[in-house]
Amino acid sequence: MWIGPLEVGSPQRLSWREHEPHNPASLAKLATTWAALEQLGPAWHWRTPVWIQGKLDPQSGELHGDVVLAGRGDPSLVLEHLWLLLRRLQQQGVRSVQGDFVLDNRAFEPDLATAADFDGEPWRPGNVRPDALLFNFKSWTLHIQPDPARQVAWLSTDLPMPLSQDRVPLRAGACSDPRGTLRLNWRTQPPRPAEATPMRLDGHWPSACGEHLWPLADPDPNTYNHRLLAALWRELGGRLKGRVRDGWAPVAQAPTFEWSSPSLAEVVRDVNKHSNNLMAEQLALTLALQSGLEPVGVEAARSSLQRWLQRRLGWKDGDFVWDRASGLSRHTRLSARQLAELLQVAWTSPVMPEFVASLPRAGEDGTLARDPARFGAVIGRAHLKTGSLRDVQAMAGYVQGRSGRRYVLVALLQHPQAGQGQPVLEALLRWTYED
Repeated sequence: MWIGPLEVGSPQRLSWREHEPHNPASLAKLATTWAALEQLGPAWHWRTPVWIQGKLDPQSGELHGDVVLAGRGDPSLVLEHLWLLLRRLQQQGVRSVQGDFVLDNRAFEPDLATAADFDGEPWRPGNVRPDALLFNFKSWTLHIQPDPARQVAWLSTDLPMPLSQDRVPLRAGACSDPRGTLRLNWRTQPPRPAEATPMRLDGHWPSACGEHLWPLADPDPNTYNHRLLAALWRELGGRLKGRVRDGWAPVAQAPTFEWSSPSLAEVVRDVNKHSNNLMAEQLALTLALQSGLEPVGVEAARSSLQRWLQRRLGWKDGDFVWDRASGLSRHTRLSARQLAELLQVAWTSPVMPEFVASLPRAGEDGTLARDPARFGAVIGRAHLKTGSLRDVQAMAGYVQGRSGRRYVLVALLQHPQAGQGQPVLEALLRWTYED
């Protein structure tokens, strides 16, 4: 734990075991996002090049050739952005693709890990593996709609992803852990080409939980991009005679157009406000890619960020252990004093406004929006990043005291009972607020 002023080198107001290394969980995103803002700048954008190859008939809109997309790591190619990219393609005159859609994701090395490796829960969107061409986080949303008259809860999805059933039983009961009453059973037989593995839900839905949206990772991430792109193209009225396939982009040729992402400042805001693991990993890989390496992998991203932290903060080999940019790791080790130093130096950085604004506001938004009453007078007066893993609870950021003075607060709990330590973190927050 470390609580003290914003000024670098200032003595702490309160500290305990400040130099002892702990697992920071998602507090690692503080380093990742600050490094990205400093190295690339808040106004930086990802650019996804698109090539229209072949002969285009301007009258019929038929393209006798292929459309090629090359991924450069953009983590923001969600449904609405992908829809707009395809709309841009139609504005170029393409209505019918007689060849194929070709997807090139070679900027990142093939990731041999799986979504189940970290915690055995591959259905969590945060466990999806990075991809240079990442569509919609390779996830979709399950809509659960209770129907008390029929004693069922209807199931539907926001994307054309297959379910093995359209309902589960609706039963009376409290809503303490609604998802705990449903169990995901993914069929293990291999899917047919360009088709998804149907998913089944066993169990029931508590009536007290009402309507619910449940984000889920797709069970077949290797075919997700192909299926989603084909489905969206059809929804836009486009025709495809060929198929969606993997391939190589003609990088020696200038692209027909480029899709530009939102600014880095906007993306970093999503990373920190919602503690998005996959976006943080994409960000770290992008930093390595921008340094001139290609293709880049997880090890290159880890080394690149570690070296930058050493240069920027003067940390030495052996002083810390850096692993995953998202904090989704059992190996990362940082001390409370090191995190406090990071926050103090970031406060003096030219990108400080964007960095601080990316952190959740106590009781108001992001991961701190739930149950705002617990923050009391601190609501809106602290920008804090939280972190949690099994055996880890953490909180770090900036607090404006009652007097108007600002402080840095870092608190790390690492213990088998850390999940019960949330009241301790909130008590430290209130103590800091009271100056």
